[in-house]
Amino acid sequence: MTFTFFSMFFGAGNLIFPPFVGAQAGSASVPATLGFIVSAVGLPILGVLAVSFAGGFDRLASRVSPGFATVLAVAIILTIGPCFAIPRTATTSFEMMIVPFLGGADATGATGAGGASGKWIAQLIYSAVFFALAFLFAQKPEKLSHVLGRFMGPLLIALIAILFAACLIHGVDASVAPMGDYAQGQLARGFLDGYQTMDLLAALYFGIVISANIRALGVDSEGTVRRETAFAGLGTGVLLVLIYGALSYVGVVSGAIAAIDPSTDTGATVLTNLTSSVFGHAGTAFLGVVFVIACLNVCTGLICTCASYFHDRFRTVAGHGVSYRAWQVIFTLFSFVVSNAGLAAIIKVSVPVLSALYPIAIVLVLLALTHRWFAARFARVYFWTVLLVGIVALLGCVVSLAAVFGFGEAGAFGWLASALDLLPLQSYSLGWVVPAFLGAGVGVIDSVAHGRGGE
Repeated sequence: MTFTFFSMFFGAGNLIFPPFVGAQAGSASVPATLGFIVSAVGLPILGVLAVSFAGGFDRLASRVSPGFATVLAVAIILTIGPCFAIPRTATTSFEMMIVPFLGGADATGATGAGGASGKWIAQLIYSAVFFALAFLFAQKPEKLSHVLGRFMGPLLIALIAILFAACLIHGVDASVAPMGDYAQGQLARGFLDGYQTMDLLAALYFGIVISANIRALGVDSEGTVRRETAFAGLGTGVLLVLIYGALSYVGVVSGAIAAIDPSTDTGATVLTNLTSSVFGHAGTAFLGVVFVIACLNVCTGLICTCASYFHDRFRTVAGHGVSYRAWQVIFTLFSFVVSNAGLAAIIKVSVPVLSALYPIAIVLVLLALTHRWFAARFARVYFWTVLLVGIVALLGCVVSLAAVFGFGEAGAFGWLASALDLLPLQSYSLGWVVPAFLGAGVGVIDSVAHGRGGE
């Protein structure tokens, strides 16, 4: 069950973020990686347990309100689907497989003006072929999953082991000084960058699946189901910690070999810099092929998942509505358009959105884990905690997106950014923590005043 759990979480996208953390953090990679592991490993495992204990995501989110459960579910599906995760499968595999071999690129993968134009055309063609294949495979996803799912996980682990061993042999004379977002506050920055894996959001759906698999093995006792889920989560957590730690070191070595620009480069650049230096073009090509296969597999599954969700959720009582196949077409075309913005742009825009969704998911998970002895006694705690955290998180998202799209903090967003800066821990993008405690306190008072217990 541990390896099933692991395969649900770890994809090609998880392969590019830890090296990017290591390359930027350099000599401060230990606290940065620790922060990354807390949010990229600890939170998703807790999320699976929380959803399992609650009896499913809808039941957990409905403790806030039924309408909120629908809104949050749609937001999560769009985030781990056509808005970010699906386009990222195409851009990641393109950066790994095609960019290193484009004419006009230098040793780090950078291109001049003419090269940039050629790269855009190549990306357009590649993404068109990639999504055409993904759409075709999505018509019968079980065939692709049965074939690739059996060896992609072991292949990725073997690849990581080879990269790590090569880095141990190569060594690093002197780690680079922390740069970019990791110039200071490496622990907090690593925690925030762990959001990029999107695993906590996915975990809100995985928990009930893992529990169902355990029950299918003949386990009927709820206590046993929870214990087995916890054991599977612990085993998965250990694997992920080891892998993320190894990949972070890979990033440190790669950063010492070839400098990166944190504002334009990505984890894909970090990996290709390393493979090009250590293994040559053959190693880079092999790494690219693995990424293409893994990303195509993930893309196919996500298209099917998103289409199934929207088809089931938004059809009428009589069963009418947009067909499953039409949703597949919509999500495939939308993802194709978004993917051509490029990997760096997708990651840059996704950061504010994930920074809005993650605090809400975190407080939901924590409340679910304390439900029996705390939240169940004060039903309004869910509403007030999520409300106050949601307000702060969404306002922060507005300010961050304005900066991403070039509006900066001038005008209407200037006073909003200044107001948010008054919150404790906001300098670490954790301004939602104090409102969470305040919401819990208000929820307790409201529950006591109106005599509202939990489930």
